[in-house]
Amino acid sequence: MDPIAELEVSLERYPVDGYPVQHATASFHLGALLADAGRVEEARARLARAVELFGSAGLAVERAKALNALGAVLRLAGDERPAGEAFAEAAAAFRAAGSVADEGAALHNLGLVTRDPDAFRRARARFAKSGERRAESAAARELGALLLAEGKPDDAIEMLAEAVALATRAGDLAAVGAAANALGLVHLAARRPGAAVAAFRDAVGAHPRSVRPAEHAMAKANLALAHELGGDARRARLAARQALAVPGVPAPVRDQADAMLARVPDGRGDVVAVSLDEPEDARLAIVREELVRWAEVGPAERRCECDAWVKSAPSELAEPLLGALLELPPVEFERVTADLVAAADERFRTAVSSASARFPPPQLLRLERAFRWS
Repeated sequence: MDPIAELEVSLERYPVDGYPVQHATASFHLGALLADAGRVEEARARLARAVELFGSAGLAVERAKALNALGAVLRLAGDERPAGEAFAEAAAAFRAAGSVADEGAALHNLGLVTRDPDAFRRARARFAKSGERRAESAAARELGALLLAEGKPDDAIEMLAEAVALATRAGDLAAVGAAANALGLVHLAARRPGAAVAAFRDAVGAHPRSVRPAEHAMAKANLALAHELGGDARRARLAARQALAVPGVPAPVRDQADAMLARVPDGRGDVVAVSLDEPEDARLAIVREELVRWAEVGPAERRCECDAWVKSAPSELAEPLLGALLELPPVEFERVTADLVAAADERFRTAVSSASARFPPPQLLRLERAFRWS
């Protein structure tokens, strides 16, 4: 049976006159499920009923939890003032009961409604006391954003750096990415391109393309802006194009990346120049990211990029090229190697032949078949 239907049956099984606490509990859980399903008004009614019944039964903590959930639904409905009142009342009740982590959650929610820095400071203190590092990181991140809005960039940078560190210690990569992206935006606003690049690179790494594609694309597009601010057109173009190649890239991210590419003079073969600027052990990762993009763009653009590589890449980049190719899924591997073969000249064929000999036999045979040497 559907969970919502099961809880509706429970409400009938436990009528309020005879089983007020059980009825309140079922109403609370049903309200949460209805909210998740987008049935806001129904959720609001159920949670309000749970608040009333828990209060009548003298269950202060349960009432506070229902109040906190009700506040979230009210905020979802755009009723921010009553939402704030519900969060404030819930926080006070949790404090009286000594429920530190729950008080922090209510205060965090209060801050989201009121945009009051003090609410996030208090929430962070409660999370720190209860050892909730992920939640503490989230409170620090929100506080950092508010400090920036108040015109306090240095304070914002300090707070967001703490948010990154807290999320890192908690092992929460999504939170690391969110905090690092926010930190990068502060550095970008303060016109500190080097620091912004470092922060956005952390955000990109914390948001894998295959796990959180929208967040990955956003961090890549922001990284492009940081490189542009620093005068590095090649890296800016690479990052922007890679953001645009992410499947389902959000419209605002697409607009931002397109606008940046319109500002920066066009060029092909950027991955070659960027790779040569990096130490040998960093080149594979750079080429890998770009080949993922080549595999997904249209045939004409892929051919242009393959032609540019063949014409400009020195032999020392053949090994990272082959290593990145071998990491592609089979269909993408065949797609890219076919265009490289079509563009190949004698110099490229010699470089690839020499570099392929450094790979183990199974990979060597795969490369030989792909590049038609046998």
